[in-house]
Amino acid sequence: MTWWSRLSLRGRLVLLGTSGLVVGLGIAGVAMAMAMTYSTRGTLDRAANTTVGEIAALLQEGQTLPSPLPAPAGQVVQVLDAQHRVVAGDRNADLLVPLLHPSEIAAAQRERITVPGDRALQPDPLRVTAKRVEDGRIIVVAVPLGDYNRSLELLKTSLWVTYPALITILVAVAWKVVGQALAPVDRLSASAERITGAATDERLPVPPSSDEIQRLAVTLNHMLDRLATTRARQRSFIADAAHELRSPLASMRIQVEVAAALGDWQTVGDDLLTDLDRLSRLVDDLLLLARADERDGRRVAREPVEMQSLLRNLAKRFATVDVEPSSESLWVEGEQDALIRVVLNLVDNGVRHARTRVVLRAEAEGQEVLVTVTDDGEGIPGPLRERVFDRFTRLDDGRARDAGGTGLGLAIVRELVRRHGGTVRLLDARPGVRAEVRLPRFVDSVM
Repeated sequence: MTWWSRLSLRGRLVLLGTSGLVVGLGIAGVAMAMAMTYSTRGTLDRAANTTVGEIAALLQEGQTLPSPLPAPAGQVVQVLDAQHRVVAGDRNADLLVPLLHPSEIAAAQRERITVPGDRALQPDPLRVTAKRVEDGRIIVVAVPLGDYNRSLELLKTSLWVTYPALITILVAVAWKVVGQALAPVDRLSASAERITGAATDERLPVPPSSDEIQRLAVTLNHMLDRLATTRARQRSFIADAAHELRSPLASMRIQVEVAAALGDWQTVGDDLLTDLDRLSRLVDDLLLLARADERDGRRVAREPVEMQSLLRNLAKRFATVDVEPSSESLWVEGEQDALIRVVLNLVDNGVRHARTRVVLRAEAEGQEVLVTVTDDGEGIPGPLRERVFDRFTRLDDGRARDAGGTGLGLAIVRELVRRHGGTVRLLDARPGVRAEVRLPRFVDSVM
């Protein structure tokens, strides 16, 4: 684990923020020092150029040079002849010894150079420039750098003193501001720690600000809503499953006790087999729903399935089921066993409640295949047609009182159809009910 990963979110944000400020202030300090350097040097160089120009004007007019030469205070001015001998100077100049060595004179004519101040009895270094005039004489002007160096030192000292203090203040301010910004996150964490799942109405506090943290709180609360719905659904499912399993088990126990008392095992054996069949169907349905929930969102192995052939094969199992012919092949992509289970459950439901017959039909509607299962029974009231898809749902009317039904058939149909990207609904057939299943059409297999 690196030092960065050990830092808290607050520490990371403060470090990132202050790092940017430190870099920015550092760049600003360097820029300030450079600007002051160029500004001060420019002022000194302009003063030296002015003096050089004034002395050059005197030489070009052929006037006798005054002694001492006129020059601003602090400057050192010498006029040298072609042999580098001093012919004139100001009050600060040595009239015998040139300020520059012969090798330095040529360099000073190209660019300004710095020489020690003790050559002119000055305490500070000198910035020297030289200019050769037409008659061969050379004008040398030196400007002391004392004030310039002291200004730079003062600036550096000020930066070294104020820079750490400013960084410390910025870190403290950033720590405080980031802490206040992350306070809603701390409250969310504390509230999340208190949520145990025992109460379904426990939710996280939503801060009043319209920012990312508020959106996070809203998103987490929506997740808790979904979890609460799923948990309630699971509890209801478990309770219903326990109730459905308890009824046949209680019946079987009573039958065994009666047989043990009367010795009529033959009759009891037949009844037990009936109850065992019911239990087996219930367990199979429960297992199928559990697998559907477990595989929710996962891609399953699929293959092209021709629905018209599937309907014809299923209709052969029932004497009261007819299939309306279709002029084209209708292909969908999915699990053939699952699609068979969808149609078979709808057909079973229709056969139990039909007066005379059940009609199957498959047709193409755009990019979908529409499969309908229509019976001529009593029908289902409109407000209850959606409810019957819930698990273990039984209606109070005669249509729901089927023999051996588990209350899971339509729930299984909806789960399997949803896994295939389709929809299912019940409509009024007048008389009876028409179940409509819409599945995506597998166009690549259309002949």
